[in-house]
Amino acid sequence: MPPRQRHARPGAKRKSAYPYTLYAPAAVIYVVIFLVPTVMAFYFALTRWTLFDSTFVGLDNFRDFLAEQNLRIGFQNTVIYAVVTSGLKVVLGLLLGVLLTSKLRLRGFLRSVVFFPVLVSTVAVGITFSALLRPDTGLVNKVLAVVGINGADWLGDATTALLSVALVDVWKGVGLATVIYIAGIMSIPRDYYQAVAVDGGTAWHRFRHVTLPLSWPATYSMIILSFIGGLRSFDLIWTMTRGGPGFTSDTIASIIYKQYQAGFFGLSTAGNVLLFVIVTAIAVPLNYVLGKRQVAL
Repeated sequence: MPPRQRHARPGAKRKSAYPYTLYAPAAVIYVVIFLVPTVMAFYFALTRWTLFDSTFVGLDNFRDFLAEQNLRIGFQNTVIYAVVTSGLKVVLGLLLGVLLTSKLRLRGFLRSVVFFPVLVSTVAVGITFSALLRPDTGLVNKVLAVVGINGADWLGDATTALLSVALVDVWKGVGLATVIYIAGIMSIPRDYYQAVAVDGGTAWHRFRHVTLPLSWPATYSMIILSFIGGLRSFDLIWTMTRGGPGFTSDTIASIIYKQYQAGFFGLSTAGNVLLFVIVTAIAVPLNYVLGKRQVAL
């Protein structure tokens, strides 16, 4: 090998290693904040633990958690909640995105109004809507009474409690979906819309043949983000109903928290691990299926 090439090797190695030094801070943060707690959670799920000691019990915590009498209701509610909230966020976000990218005079102001709920604390939103939805003194039922409608006990009735919380979740989260759709729609080249106009297409044709298919990346992102968020949702449900009335609006996350409140720390950790597995088992195939369609487009 010529001497020049031999001397060039160390420099090449130093140069190729340079980008990895930029990744190091993020990698350290990722390992400390995500990987280490995840591994610890898998370990403590196999123990009965307190703040000061732990006893290895194997898979007992998982068996006990799966034997929880309300788990079937919690799993069913979790899936329903995730489907309803993600579906409505995608549909409403798309419609609002189309509206707020049109030639409206107040579209800048309306964008701010739509996005504002995203900035508000989830707990504050839950407390506020709990007051608004009270059967006797709540503003919602008072407004319905004015037009001659008897309002329900929105959070105290087993048939409406979970749906009421889901709609509040949609109100709070649709602003983020709208912003994502606005970005997606504005990135579509104007040439496509001009081509439809030249062919005599209407607003519906522009939406059906241009906006809808070419905003698929935004739709793909929102389905994944909102569905995973719905499966993991806890704070709004706990603030508004605490899983009630009875156990009718319990989700897997609220069942886990109740176990933690009762002092069954190992049991609640096992529930968190199972929730992690469930979310992964649903999200990975969903991401694969939606990703294939994105590539096809």
